[in-house]
Amino acid sequence: MHVNRFADLKPYQSPGHHDMRMLRMQGREAGPADVLWLGVSQLLPGGHIDLSGSPEEKFYVVLEGDLTVETETGSAVLSQWDSVRIAPNEKRALKNLTNKTAVVLLAMPLPKAAP
Repeated sequence: MHVNRFADLKPYQSPGHHDMRMLRMQGREAGPADVLWLGVSQLLPGGHIDLSGSPEEKFYVVLEGDLTVETETGSAVLSQWDSVRIAPNEKRALKNLTNKTAVVLLAMPLPKAAP
């Protein structure tokens, strides 16, 4: 068992992420993991992620607030407990268009090890 307390999580930065606080919960530098890592992001009002894609699949779950998710094929507003899957290489933008902080859980696979 590997326990991480929310109060002890360390923030990280990622390009194209604005007015956000991002914390790793499990995996990567937050502890051992074999296949995925978990993070939680707090998007301030007006906070957003620029439209971009990556080879990894992503899952987002809104824990608090409302979040607008935009792709090249459409957009959706997610509320508490709603979730979305972003396919590998699918471009996405996340936006907090409200006056309240949005909190989002991210689950994402770890990069595959080289053979």
